[in-house]
Order: sequence, then C-alpha cells, then structure tokens
Amino acid sequence: MAVFVLGKNKQPLMPCSEKRARLLLERGRAVVVNLTPFVIRLRDRCLSDCALQPTLLAADPGSKETGLALMRLEENATDEHAPATRHVLCLFQLVHRGFQIRQALEQRAGFRRRRRSKNLRYRQPRFDNRTKPKGWLAPSLQHRVDTTMAWVDKLCRWAPVTHLSMELVRFDLQKMENPEISGTEYQQGTLLGYEVREYLLEKWGRECAYCGTGDTPLEIEHVVAKSRDGSSRVSNLTVACHDCNIAKDNQSLADFFATDKGLKRRLKANGLSAEVRLERVQRQLKLPLRDAAAVNATRWALYGSLKTTGLP
Repeated sequence: MAVFVLGKNKQPLMPCSEKRARLLLERGRAVVVNLTPFVIRLRDRCLSDCALQPTLLAADPGSKETGLALMRLEENATDEHAPATRHVLCLFQLVHRGFQIRQALEQRAGFRRRRRSKNLRYRQPRFDNRTKPKGWLAPSLQHRVDTTMAWVDKLCRWAPVTHLSMELVRFDLQKMENPEISGTEYQQGTLLGYEVREYLLEKWGRECAYCGTGDTPLEIEHVVAKSRDGSSRVSNLTVACHDCNIAKDNQSLADFFATDKGLKRRLKANGLSAEVRLERVQRQLKLPLRDAAAVNATRWALYGSLKTTGLP
C-alpha cells in the first residue's frame, strides 16, 4: 500500500512508497497526519514544486462490502488510442453495517409497539410525516451510499484523484429465481441479463459446496437432479468441483454425504465433517436474495453522489 502525501499547504501530492515515507520522516522533512491509512505532510514542498500524474479511483459496490482501488494511469507512448496502463497504488475493503442498522431500527420499533400496547405512554397518532421524498432509501441502504462517499471524499483530499470509476452492477431477480422465464411472464420482472453463474460463485464463496475445495474449476450442479424433477431455479443450483459433480450424479444430498467415500476423503483432507457440511449446504440453499436487492436499490444513488464531485 502506498503512503499518501500532502504538500506543506495540505494539498494532495502523488503517493509514495513506504520506504520513501520512512526516510522523509527520519530526516524531519515530513510529519504524520493520519495513521489509518497512513498520510504524511511535507514541510518543504508544495503543489507547484511537484509533477502530478492522472489517477483513477475505482469503486466496486456490494451489499456487505465495497471495494475501492486507487490507481495511477500511464498513457501509452506508442499508441495514443490504446487504453492507459493502470498501476495500483492502494486497495481498500469497506465493510458495511446495514444488518446492524436494520437490527437497531427493528428494536426501536419493538419498543414503540410495547409502549402503545401496554399503555405506558399515550400519544396522538401522526400521519403528516409519513410521506417519503423522491429517491428515499431505507437507512440500512442509505448508509452504504454515505459511507462510500465519505471515503471517496477522504481519498480525494489525500490523493490527486482526476477520474472516478464505478461498476454499475445489476441483478436480475426474476432470472435468478426462474432462468426459463420469458414472454409476458417476464414483463412482471425487473431487470435483464444477469448471469446466474456469477451469482452462484459469490453465494458459495467460490469453492465447492460439497467438499469445500477452492482454486479449482467449478461446475453448476442441480441439488435435486433434473431426472428427479428438479428445477433450474437458483434455489436448486450450486457450484461443485468436477469430482463431486460426477460422484453425486442424481443422488439426494443425504445419500451422497452418507455413502460417498471419495467425498469423505476430500472433506477429511480439508478438515471438514460430512454432517456439518451437509447442514451448511441445506442452510445456504435457503438464503434470500436480500443482498442482490440491496445493490439494485443503491447503485443509482451512489452513481448520483459520485457525479456531484465534478470529476469525470
């Protein structure tokens, strides 16, 4: 991770390496401004004394975490139409608190219900403050936009950011629930074009759902086989390594975990037990699409907030 550098007038300069920052501090040419992330301020140089390069701040928003990357752009000297080479300076992983906020709001609502039902306090019903403004987001969703923008503002103060980039991800909830939906039935859906494979890889942690093996090619697997009238809905799909996919065939989950010796051998090699792994698979299959809906709800709000910075 590069070290952020400010000029003596607190204007952002190009980040430097950790070694260079240590030498500047030892020689008394810089002072520490912030610890996490590490920011220093030079005592003897300002913005006019330094040459800046174009930098890009990229964001990959998610429901539980958002990734931020600060990159230096280097233009291609031989071909001006070729895309600029990106050199990563810093990487950040911002963990959101949406679940905790929702839990606190539900607890507060429970306290209100108790006060009313127990007649602990009487208050006239109010209806004038029930309308929500246009673009309103629930607090558990709005905080994702606010915290991301707060870190974008910090990084723009600490680094000479010239460009912003954001992945406008879209989740097709209809296709995820029923990949075979089409025609008039699909008109009741929301979005188009989300690939189920990427959702399954994210849902199952990019590892085999059965034996827990990672860093291996994964295949889409029907938990209840199609030969046993299993559907292609995302709730019946998982990802498995080739060995587990072949070995399971059209068996039920319980029979596969109880009888297959190859699976038990792979589980033992990964330090897992068949009973715990079976319970995890059954629990994971019932996970709702809450995270996909959260990203869908906040993507345009975050995009609009980034545009207010005035950066391209």
